[in-house]
Amino acid sequence: MAAQRIEIKRAGPGDAEAIAALTDAAYAKWVPLIGRKPKPMTADYAVAVRQHMIDLLYLDGILAALIEIIPQPDCILIENLAVSPDFQGKGLGRHLMAHVERMAAALDHRRVELYTNKLFAQNVGFYQTLGYRIDREEAFRGGFVVYMSKEL
Repeated sequence: MAAQRIEIKRAGPGDAEAIAALTDAAYAKWVPLIGRKPKPMTADYAVAVRQHMIDLLYLDGILAALIEIIPQPDCILIENLAVSPDFQGKGLGRHLMAHVERMAAALDHRRVELYTNKLFAQNVGFYQTLGYRIDREEAFRGGFVVYMSKEL
């Protein structure tokens, strides 16, 4: 099998529709589990692409994954990590997480923070394998949000 070419590009206003479509596809599996659309499926990406940093990962020219971050004064907050169902399990989420950690270090931030739904145990476990620790849980819309962080 030939090596696949990975390219990461910063999203612009023209990417909002593709971001929403990829996010909807990536999070659809969670709707039956929590009985509603997860927060990333309800976001206005026309606004988010202007207010946040969204990096798009292309695999051989196909949009396969994305990561949305919000730089904070003392850390980088990951708002959304989404991998298209067709590309899950190929290490693209790990690739984007490492990308953000390099960005954080370049910005002199020593911590990356994120949050996810407690019922998304697969996601919590994934982040833990990358060295993220659970900081706290908070009630949210009938469930719980797990806040996690990693010191760099």
